[in-house]
Amino acid sequence: MQSLLASRPVLWFLFLFNLVVAALAPFVVDGAQGVLTCVGMGVVSLGAGVSLLRTRKQPA
Repeated sequence: MQSLLASRPVLWFLFLFNLVVAALAPFVVDGAQGVLTCVGMGVVSLGAGVSLLRTRKQPA
């Protein structure tokens, strides 16, 4: 399971999907639930983005 979550396509999906949901959540869901959804999805997106940057191949 760990290798699946660390694959680049999965990380890109997690990053982009959660970023879009985090950006749209306050407009779709009202009140505190929208804000908490935005924060939660934003944290997941940031985690995937950081993981993508860490696993980026360094040029020789």
